[in-house]
Amino acid sequence: MGDRLGYERVSTPDQSTDLQRDALVDAGCTRVFTDHASGASTSRPQLDAMRAYLREGDTVVVWRLDRLGRSVADLIALADEFSQRGVELVSLHDQIDTTTANGRFFFQVIAAFAELERNLIVERTRAGLAAARARGRVGGRPRAS
Repeated sequence: MGDRLGYERVSTPDQSTDLQRDALVDAGCTRVFTDHASGASTSRPQLDAMRAYLREGDTVVVWRLDRLGRSVADLIALADEFSQRGVELVSLHDQIDTTTANGRFFFQVIAAFAELERNLIVERTRAGLAAARARGRVGGRPRAS
């Protein structure tokens, strides 16, 4: 059995992490990683530090899923990375726990919807490009003279 590691994030440095920290400590987290960054920010150094620190058998605990990922696709990618590394994921507020069959099923359903969304976007893009080509538009940058 590995460590329970917490991850918390607030959008600005003046916001407090007290609510998240209390919940993570109550959930048995032995170490908590804290980022002060917008969810849209790609730079989350403490998330990266936690990912580097993780070992097989560890459990990542978050107060809510939106604290961990910027989008559903981002969450799926992180959950998939954790799964491949033998790391579990628990979201306290959302009552998701991938150490259980129901928790794993929930993430598989979300992953299926995310994959469907990606496939639909690809299909719409291809259809739009084909329609533009049929009208004589080829797209891309204009050729230099």
